[in-house]
Amino acid sequence: MKNSWKEGIYLQREALAQQVHEPLAHLAEQCAPVWGDREQLNAILVQGFVDIPYCSFLYCLNTDGIQICDNVGKAGLAPEHFGRDRSQRPYMKEAVPSWGFLLSDAYIGLLGHRPSLTALHVVRTGSEVLGFLGADFDLRDLPVTAELYEEPGYWRQVKGDPAIRGNVFQQSRAESLLDSNLERGLSILEELLTQRGVFQCQIHFSSSQVTLWTVDDPFRYRILEHEALNDPDICLLYPTRVYPNEATIPQHNIAKILDTLRSLRLADPTIYLRTASINTFNGMISLTFSCDGSHYMPYVEFLLKDTSFWF
Repeated sequence: MKNSWKEGIYLQREALAQQVHEPLAHLAEQCAPVWGDREQLNAILVQGFVDIPYCSFLYCLNTDGIQICDNVGKAGLAPEHFGRDRSQRPYMKEAVPSWGFLLSDAYIGLLGHRPSLTALHVVRTGSEVLGFLGADFDLRDLPVTAELYEEPGYWRQVKGDPAIRGNVFQQSRAESLLDSNLERGLSILEELLTQRGVFQCQIHFSSSQVTLWTVDDPFRYRILEHEALNDPDICLLYPTRVYPNEATIPQHNIAKILDTLRSLRLADPTIYLRTASINTFNGMISLTFSCDGSHYMPYVEFLLKDTSFWF
């Protein structure tokens, strides 16, 4: 089983920390004897820059967060950063652990406005803390060592716009063009999902349109508006494809899912289904109701709940 996104971030950060901690500690030791001397600190950081993997900039800060040397990067020295007050930057507001090394949470950089993070190592003389050695990293330069996470397979509920929720009982469902021909439209959609290579669809009941993704062209979506959803000839444009073995949702369950969506759309005039999506590969169904609440759930759990559960 793949890690969650939080676990993946932890593993990615741990891998980076293992690579940069030791060379930063060594460089911090070299800085201590010349602390306060701008030129000598610059020279040490220039020489040590190549030993810090993936680093964008190195610099030294006093305990107040004021920069006491130039920025050192691939292009050399950037003296305009001397004297810069970094005390309010996100990495300076995090507590440095007792062992003297911090890998900050990611933040948006001031100069490039890109996701970045900073490593700080305490510079000491004996027990006295002189300041910090800082190393900035652009997330674009970092290798990805953790596997891409998978979406969790359990039911999740997400609350929507509170303004919509507060007025939900003052509204009622207006019949859309899709509603007026819902049985035909869902039959066409069943054909596309089970026989014509469509693996994901998002049904917008209120605006009478469906967005589709196909196995033949998965990076582009197609939109079927009401006219197409009311014309079975649209199926002629989608070549016949064998239902994929990798699909999590069994082929015979597609019709049951669509029929349940139809019931949720029509069962209640106040709390009704606005949009829904089906992804046959990850096996998830999403539902957004008129109260703007969204649900993401495995198809098995979805099929176990009848309309009385929702209303």
